[in-house]
Amino acid sequence: MDAVRLRPLNRWQAEGVKEDLADLYVESSDTAAGEEYRNRQDFLRRLADDVRRPGFAILIAETTALAGCAFGFPLRRDSSWWRGFDGALPQNIEQLTASGHVFAITEIVIHPHEQDRDLARRLQARLLADSHASLGATLVPSGDRAALATFQSWGWQEIGEVHRPPGPAVFRALVLPIGQRTAATPDGLAHNARTQRAE
Repeated sequence: MDAVRLRPLNRWQAEGVKEDLADLYVESSDTAAGEEYRNRQDFLRRLADDVRRPGFAILIAETTALAGCAFGFPLRRDSSWWRGFDGALPQNIEQLTASGHVFAITEIVIHPHEQDRDLARRLQARLLADSHASLGATLVPSGDRAALATFQSWGWQEIGEVHRPPGPAVFRALVLPIGQRTAATPDGLAHNARTQRAE
């Protein structure tokens, strides 16, 4: 079995392999017959939108071929990522967002025949570590129980639901504290002057 290498790409390199990434996405998706083209176009649109965001980061996994990828970006300080959150956003998450210490993972894709069962977790862990953020964030479609269970097995915590118009889409909002858990910060989130919103 070939060893899997994780490699970051810059945004121009990501543009250069976007068709390969879209192929990987279609191959890895459990898609109904006839939906492949639409799902591929949706993936390419999401990738194009994310590539333009400040701080965009992408990590690919490869052997002799592309085995997986994960990408995302730092959340804007204006909390727009959390728009549509059902209820009040927890204060520590709001503070970390306002201080620029939250990184959103928007996509993780693994080839269905990849032998490395831990590859998706390795990709998300490395992407978050490279981001130097204090908190990871992601949205999982509310009906995707398998993805939700996987993220929770990696230590992600569900904090509520996000409604995203124009459609009726509902997502489960998940966060992953990246900091050290101590007696003073049992949740791993930094609660100090560095993360306080300026008055």
